[in-house]
Amino acid sequence: MQDKPVALVTAADKGIGLQIARDLAMHGLTVLVGSRNLEHAQTAAKSVGADARALQLDVANQASIAAAAERIRSEFGRLDVLVNNAGVSQAGKQGISHAGKPGRPSVASLDEVPAVFETNVFGVIAVTQAMLRLLEEAPAARIVNVDPSNPRRTLFGPVYSPSMTGLDPTTLAFAIEFEDAGIEANAACPGFTSTNLNTFEGTAERAA
Repeated sequence: MQDKPVALVTAADKGIGLQIARDLAMHGLTVLVGSRNLEHAQTAAKSVGADARALQLDVANQASIAAAAERIRSEFGRLDVLVNNAGVSQAGKQGISHAGKPGRPSVASLDEVPAVFETNVFGVIAVTQAMLRLLEEAPAARIVNVDPSNPRRTLFGPVYSPSMTGLDPTTLAFAIEFEDAGIEANAACPGFTSTNLNTFEGTAERAA
């Protein structure tokens, strides 16, 4: 087991996730850059620096999650920080619905609803469950769920906002459950940051 703390950031190949990975590396952590596409993860890891490692991780695929956890166990033996950043606004799409106007759940595709929840809520639970034993090996592990908890999240589509609302109690439940184990779990809101998720129309400083 290495002495240097290890962090995993899901969907860290671009946007807020990539910036989080860079910041963690600057603070001396070995950062695992997670992405559904390994080539994208490799490109992003190179931009983060020598202390970054590419990791194929699809938070909606149990086999991918299990393989990622096994690789972390075999190479590092523990996980100090888990940043659940992966999120989608629409199934198979990206960007704001209705030209930046709040999405309407009355016309949302019923095929889209479970697909968005699978990544934004169920994916957080699945990844956290898979990484729990690794987090328990760390002396002071941290879990951070990236959660745009503000009214602007309604702009990301008719399903995105309720999925993020579902993430709030999930984070709280983890915080309560892991308190005695010495693992802190909380949520972090990056604000309406300009990223590809909102077609770079965010008002905060643009992320990579």
